Amino acid sequence: QVQFVESGGGLVQPGGSLRLSCAASTNEIRFVTIAWYRQAPGKQREWVASITRSGQTDYEDSVKGRFIISRDTAKNTVYLQMKTLEPEDTAVYYCNKFGSPWRWGQGTQVTVSS
Repeated sequence: QVQFVESGGGLVQPGGSLRLSCAASTNEIRFVTIAWYRQAPGKQREWVASITRSGQTDYEDSVKGRFIISRDTAKNTVYLQMKTLEPEDTAVYYCNKFGSPWRWGQGTQVTVSS
């Protein structure tokens, strides 16, 4: 089964930027829609953004215009460029197949705080 390794998180001030990476263990991600999800403390995991095999993207309303999802099929990697970060973006971020997820990775912590 595909395994994911998320990275790129950290502590950033409000208004700052981060770029998250999601490396997959196989090239199976080329054939499915891949999504970024996040889980804030005390909340359920929620969908943030997704990208189809053809490159079409979709975003949760609160991140539209601030986040950009992209993929590098040669590297089996999906990215999430985040800018104008807000404290409400603080969460552990995960990537996975959209809809019917595979095994979850460890995620990467994003903390937005002054």
